[in-house]
Amino acid sequence: MYPEINSERLWQRHVEMAKIGATKGGGVHRLALTSEDIAAHRLLADWAEARGFAIALDDIGNMFVRREGADSSLPPVASGSHIDTQPFGGRFDGITGVLVAFEALEALEDAGIESRAPLETIAWNNEEGSRFIPACMGSAVYAGNEPLDDMRAATDANGETMGSCVDRLKAALPGATHRELGAPMTAFLEAHIEQGPELEANENIIGIVTGMQGYRRFTVEVTGEDAHSGTTPRARRKDAFMAANDMVQALRAELEDEADTVRFTIGRFSVEPGGISVVPGRIAFTIDLRNPVPETLEKLGNRIPEICRENAGPCTVVTDEFIKQPPLEFPAEIRERFTAAAERRGYPHQAIYSGAGHDARHALKLCPAGMIFIPCWKGISHNEAERAEPEHIAAASQIIADLLVDIANET
Repeated sequence: MYPEINSERLWQRHVEMAKIGATKGGGVHRLALTSEDIAAHRLLADWAEARGFAIALDDIGNMFVRREGADSSLPPVASGSHIDTQPFGGRFDGITGVLVAFEALEALEDAGIESRAPLETIAWNNEEGSRFIPACMGSAVYAGNEPLDDMRAATDANGETMGSCVDRLKAALPGATHRELGAPMTAFLEAHIEQGPELEANENIIGIVTGMQGYRRFTVEVTGEDAHSGTTPRARRKDAFMAANDMVQALRAELEDEADTVRFTIGRFSVEPGGISVVPGRIAFTIDLRNPVPETLEKLGNRIPEICRENAGPCTVVTDEFIKQPPLEFPAEIRERFTAAAERRGYPHQAIYSGAGHDARHALKLCPAGMIFIPCWKGISHNEAERAEPEHIAAASQIIADLLVDIANET
């Protein structure tokens, strides 16, 4: 017996969540553990407590909404994603996966369907990595892929620590119990917008994610010498901006490929001291390199520090790789379950590969894990114009609800 999800309620939950951190451009600005993000956690907790679901938090701020099963000693079957957004991001990235999972729990409660194993909705903390580095921090710490103490010591641009913000979240959720990091799960299922154009182009509603490409991320710091722009001749300058520009041009020439498979992005670039009439002496920028082929990712990533040194000119450069994740493949069993559920419900579907990173990567270390995608308009994401259709979100929730029941009762 499967529950039928309430699509109107699910859409209204999205509308309510989108008000928290809403932007004039129609998007959401809700960085991890800001007052807006904590308010969104509080709203989810209010909805959960109204249904009699339990709330728990772990030491890195991951939030767990639990619907008990007949045997509470069994590891839960879980689904979810994240609540935080990119700066001036969209209304669906991350939060849709959380609300899809929560609606599945509500639908089961409405139908009076008991599961053998407990069911949980997870809101992983700091998935985007926009305020605290690295991204997917909450799930990585939970799975043991990042050290708790180091991650709690991470600071934002204002010097505030991740740990102090997690403590603020805990204070806002006084009814939450404590969850141990790494506590076992039977399975983890994540629904997400595609963030690309393939499903829309193929007129499919559900994408069964086969795997996820790997990535390597670097910070680059170029140091030259501040100087007067009107009196310092070119031959005497140690212009950090010009050196950084040479690096970027050389990186682009070597890392971009004709097949357009390599993903090379410079997402942050800062110039100091920032005076109009000052030759800049310090530049910092980031590099995000992604590829689905392990050997290619390794080869190109290893070239980044070399290319930067080769183009530093009279300046010095320090390159630091702060995260590295290999490509991965999701288990065939989970993919087959998603496919069967989509066919049972009559949803047009296809296999699809993820170019983006998601929390399911780290959950896979602990249990069988998998993902489904739904279309997003024109493939636009990390953008205020990001859009998903109510019926597609409802379809994702229905599949998640069906599989939660299946897996929980087979345990």
